[in-house]
Amino acid sequence: MNLQQRPVRDSKPGPYRVLREADLRDYLAQLPDVADRLGGTPDAWSISEVGDGNLNLVFIVRGSAGGIAVKQALPYVRLVGESWPLPLSRAHYEYLALTHQARLAPGLVPAVLHHDEALALTAMELLEPHIIMRKGLIAGTIYPRFVEDVTTFLARTLFFTSDLAVSAAQKKEGIAAFAGNHALCKITEDLIFTDPYREAEQNRWTAPWLDKMAARFREDLDAHVAISRLKLKFMGQPQALIHGDLHTGSIMVTETETRVIDPEFAFYGPMGFDIGAVLANLIMAYLASAGHERSAGERRAFEAWLLQTIEQVWTEFARKFVELWRSEAHGDGYPKTLFAGLTGEAWLEAERQQYVEQLFRDTVGFAAAKIIRRILGLAHNIDFEWIEDARRRAVCEARSLHLARAMLVDTESFATIGDVTRRARQLRDWQPDFAE
Repeated sequence: MNLQQRPVRDSKPGPYRVLREADLRDYLAQLPDVADRLGGTPDAWSISEVGDGNLNLVFIVRGSAGGIAVKQALPYVRLVGESWPLPLSRAHYEYLALTHQARLAPGLVPAVLHHDEALALTAMELLEPHIIMRKGLIAGTIYPRFVEDVTTFLARTLFFTSDLAVSAAQKKEGIAAFAGNHALCKITEDLIFTDPYREAEQNRWTAPWLDKMAARFREDLDAHVAISRLKLKFMGQPQALIHGDLHTGSIMVTETETRVIDPEFAFYGPMGFDIGAVLANLIMAYLASAGHERSAGERRAFEAWLLQTIEQVWTEFARKFVELWRSEAHGDGYPKTLFAGLTGEAWLEAERQQYVEQLFRDTVGFAAAKIIRRILGLAHNIDFEWIEDARRRAVCEARSLHLARAMLVDTESFATIGDVTRRARQLRDWQPDFAE
């Protein structure tokens, strides 16, 4: 079944309305499967709104038998308010992405229990005792299973929606199915690839310490060229179905499980954007770690794990992706008839390595873009924001910006993932001169 044919489970259609606690209780009580999963009587269910993201309402509903998570899109950007309207259709694309990802990477996304197109609402399994990964990293928690799970998710969702795995017709149907999600793409195009490099009303940073660095980015034409090239790739390179917002706030974890959530930014775009987003957030967690120390050196073992994880995310992804290409290549890209025999296979293997090397360069650039926007743009990371001492926070952010600028403008100097972690390690104790 292709994406356009996939059915959407829906309740009786009706007008959109924002559901509050009482409305949600009545609504869920009319869904037998959901009510049975919760157990008990509806008046005994506990409902709490826990959304701490930028866009949506998120409710946790608990009954005597279990719990669920309910997400409803608002017709505007929650972080800003009604002055920034946003289409409700993003809930449809999120549902479409979740169900597609569940087939490609089973067990690595939350199970969808119910979707209501008119209300822009999706009910999902409640992930417990999982926590948002970003909060765990701030606390210095190590997640032994993370590399295996996130690289499986990346390799399978990206490979199996690419021209390497599916026919040109299937690929084009997939692109068409997500093409309407352009409003969320526009957010990315502005907030990541444009606003941090110009005067924008919603930009913010840790002032006054980062004032000069922010000004330099606005005047840095080398950076402007590099980010514009990446923006063109984001807009015009539909390599695969990407999550579109794959940061550590969109991943829920325990020490033994990983779940990827919130793919409402999903569309067909460059693979390196998703991989770069994961790496960027791990790099920021590493360079923010010093700001969360209570005593010097207490987080060194955790930081060593983070550096190792950064390296393994790339190397394991690349290994799994190439293995899939060798065994599951049924798409119209690189047809097997052109590479028959041992000589042809040798040439194709060399081409696979070239492909992965270009993908790595894209990944490094996109990772840089994600770091810069989280420090100089609108939406920031709590990795830095929870560092209470503003100057100490600015030091951690300046280290990250220094690395990100090099990755953005001098991408070719980062030939391997080890070059990235080596530079991050060198910057771990660097003391910026904010007067420069």
